[in-house]
Amino acid sequence: MAGQGVVSPVLPLYAKEFGVSATMVGLTLTVFALARLIVNIPAGLIADRFGRRVLLVGGPMITSIGMFGSGQADDIWELLVWRFIAGGGSAFFMSGAMIYLIDIAPPASRTRYVATNQWALSLGVALGPGIGGLVGEAYGLAAPFYVVGALGILTAIYAGIRLPETRGTISEETDSSAPEVSAWTFLASRRFLLVAFVSATIFMVRAGTRGTLMPLHADAELGWGPSEIGIVFMATGLLTLFTLMPSAWAADAIGRRNVMCFSGVVACIGAVMIGTFTSSLGFVAGAIVMSLGTGTSGPAPAAYVADIAPPGKRGLAIAMYRSAGDVGFLAAPPLLGLLSEATSLSTALIVSGVIVGVSGVLFFVGSAGDAAAGRRPVA
Repeated sequence: MAGQGVVSPVLPLYAKEFGVSATMVGLTLTVFALARLIVNIPAGLIADRFGRRVLLVGGPMITSIGMFGSGQADDIWELLVWRFIAGGGSAFFMSGAMIYLIDIAPPASRTRYVATNQWALSLGVALGPGIGGLVGEAYGLAAPFYVVGALGILTAIYAGIRLPETRGTISEETDSSAPEVSAWTFLASRRFLLVAFVSATIFMVRAGTRGTLMPLHADAELGWGPSEIGIVFMATGLLTLFTLMPSAWAADAIGRRNVMCFSGVVACIGAVMIGTFTSSLGFVAGAIVMSLGTGTSGPAPAAYVADIAPPGKRGLAIAMYRSAGDVGFLAAPPLLGLLSEATSLSTALIVSGVIVGVSGVLFFVGSAGDAAAGRRPVA
């Protein structure tokens, strides 16, 4: 994820050099996310059939190919193709990494293993842009892509040497509270649909509310520029790093159900505060509260999916869970944007908050009596 962060400050400028519109520049991000959405399920099926190492080694290699190709692109369409390839490799690796960690985690501390991974990802995203900006300034806008390509090769080599296969381990095959059911029966089950809704709405808040509505609201209502918005986003992003591990401990100690309800309701309150208050203080307070909600949600849903996955189908279960989040990530910005144009930015912010709050409450009510969502002994 440090590698992905490396290209983030230069990608729009690099794409703009091809003389295209802002919409085409934005597509360089969209195709990356779209590739992840498309590849998630095949990655899960591969993990279940051939093992996790295929994804952990192959994913970085595919990403590396996409990054080297991006650095050599001659036009925007070629760049979009290479970005799609890089996104597919990212999906392979991210799916494999999450499944692998869940395989090796003791059930009583599973959420904390997932949180450790998410903390590392967040740190990589935070550190990468600074490196990418310096490299791009010194060696040209294509150079950060080559840096990420090299990182991908090193990652694949490290994974191939250091990480043994975990498919078929005792934990993967027997540590599940779900009954023996087919994959499609599981995906249509109430338990999975509830957690998928939680994941989609949390990503809706991250991409749609935070990434789309909040900057527009700060500009229109407060007259803020990029620097003020960036400072608030940086501060709330750091807050997320400090909430991950405590929320993971809480999910393992007092249950996934309580933590996911808390995160949804708190994120709802924060979004409503931003949409309701018209002062800078209200905006900042709402942003802090909303980040507290989205930050505490991180690891609990993934751990819950692992808890309920049918034996031998963990890869597919995690892949579908990740796809639910990617759907929210892709669909929320344009849909909330349309809602804001039809009504107002304040209304769209409040509606997004209500949706994420409802998802948390629905999960809390719908998972009542579910042992996988309740308290687990702390190892």
